[in-house]
Amino acid sequence: MTPPRLLRPSALGVHLLALLLTGIAVWLGFWQLDAWQAHRQAEATDLTRTEPMPLVDAMGPDDPFPGNLVGQPVTVAGSWVPDGTVYVEGREHDGRDGVWVVTPLAVTGQADAALLVVRGWAATAADAGEPPTGAAQLTGWLQPPEGTGQRDEDPDDDLLPQLRIADAIQHVDQDLYGAYAVVDPDATQTNPGTEALAPADLEQLPEAGRLTALRNLLYAIEWWFFGGFAVFIWWRWMRDDAAPDEGRADQDADDSVV
Repeated sequence: MTPPRLLRPSALGVHLLALLLTGIAVWLGFWQLDAWQAHRQAEATDLTRTEPMPLVDAMGPDDPFPGNLVGQPVTVAGSWVPDGTVYVEGREHDGRDGVWVVTPLAVTGQADAALLVVRGWAATAADAGEPPTGAAQLTGWLQPPEGTGQRDEDPDDDLLPQLRIADAIQHVDQDLYGAYAVVDPDATQTNPGTEALAPADLEQLPEAGRLTALRNLLYAIEWWFFGGFAVFIWWRWMRDDAAPDEGRADQDADDSVV
């Protein structure tokens, strides 16, 4: 008895190949999905209550912002650059609109490099008082520079629409770190320059990017699409390969009737 065409040895190789390709595509899809979830979980980790680390261990003055250290407490020592003080508009505290008061801190041991420090919140720039001077040691939460695309309509004043390095650097002679720090008011500090200011609310700190590891998610969908396409090709092949047998069966039935 002749086996069906789809069960003949010549067809088994096609079945195994389709099964292998589909299995690989599904496995790669779940691997990319796991990578997507791991990246998002790592970025969403709340670091704000972890042990502070020295700024020099977190990043250098010329380094890009380390994406896995959003909210990491850092300790930093240096000297205030009062002439570089700027005020970031549109910040809320206890339901009141106001400004962030930001003063660069020339970091000790880093020639011509300063870190932007959010010293606190004030209702207006006039309420912020005089910028601090002299040496300071402080602890703050490390944050990536903001970049909403909002333009600074008047680059010559000290009011900024967002805390963007490209805007703030026009107010200082030093190079700026690719990050800023928000002062932790509960940490032990020397001359933090925050006495007259309300603390900057943590709820206002930048959140982890919503598009984090999006490429991994798209890769997962792409691999599953490839797996589905392999199943579709296999199904089409089975249908087309079985057609001749069905045609012959119909012919044999017609002959028997005659």
